[in-house]
Amino acid sequence: MGVSIRLKRLGSTHKPYFRVVATDSQRPTQGQALEHLGIYDPLVKEKALKVDTARVDELRRQGAALSPSVSRLLKRAADLQKA
Repeated sequence: MGVSIRLKRLGSTHKPYFRVVATDSQRPTQGQALEHLGIYDPLVKEKALKVDTARVDELRRQGAALSPSVSRLLKRAADLQKA
């Protein structure tokens, strides 16, 4: 049983938004999350991303794995903060 940090899709048809969640890697993608870490709204012009990065870093140190999409989002957010 490992913990993974991934996106959970919410919203309606053609109007998605996502929660960044920590969940058991054995659970279904849309199953119950262990913890909500942030949100991502791809339809907003600035691509709104709000994530508790301190908590993500703490979970990573404890062995949690990032999904490829969450990894890309966090890298993009870090690049935007540097600029």
